[in-house]
Amino acid sequence: MERRWLLITDKLGVEPPVYKGKNRRSDRYPVVVPVQVKWSEPSGAGVIEFAEAKEVNMHGGCLELRGRPAIGSVIELTNLTSTKIATARVISLRPSKKTEVLGVAVELLTPSETFWGVTFRLKRAIDDLQKLENAIRSGGMDPRVLREFRDAVDYVRKTAWALQELQERQAHQRDTATVRSLLTEERVRRGAQLCKALASDLDSHEVTGETTGAADLFQAIRGLYQRLAALFKIRESR
Repeated sequence: MERRWLLITDKLGVEPPVYKGKNRRSDRYPVVVPVQVKWSEPSGAGVIEFAEAKEVNMHGGCLELRGRPAIGSVIELTNLTSTKIATARVISLRPSKKTEVLGVAVELLTPSETFWGVTFRLKRAIDDLQKLENAIRSGGMDPRVLREFRDAVDYVRKTAWALQELQERQAHQRDTATVRSLLTEERVRRGAQLCKALASDLDSHEVTGETTGAADLFQAIRGLYQRLAALFKIRESR
């Protein structure tokens, strides 16, 4: 489905709608990135406002902004999470029927894969991995390799979600303890999953005493077992 952008100008009346869906050079991804926006009015007065980027790609994005920079004007963006600065051009304005906030579409003068932050990069990576998975399915892949790949994609997806939630809560000064516990729970789940897979490999003799890293794995698991045993012993004594 094409996305329709309605252009607003400083002239009386409204210009015909412009369709941007087919013209984008790369896919946009949903994010929440707090940014500071600076621009100059035609009168020469400087304006500084705070906004949120909601849909972005390496070439630009859409900001939710109360101000109304002129279409074609150059603005300065500061990512308030990373403090990185970029220059962009306003290409269209999309009014909201419910609030005074505008959807301001901007194009970065210098495309950047890093300006919007880690969340955007993770979403791109997840999308690439999912496309790769679809390509793998069409070929004669070893089922075990495909299962490992799916598990890795699932882990990255959940971790990316947790990191995005953590970033949003930090930006809005909200409690992050719940998100950190979710990351820990995901690490525990992944650890249990790997242990079961390794047990299966040991049963099938794919892992032996000669396997590289097997001795280090034994020491790591023994140390982990001792800590877990102590943890459950403390719980049972309560």
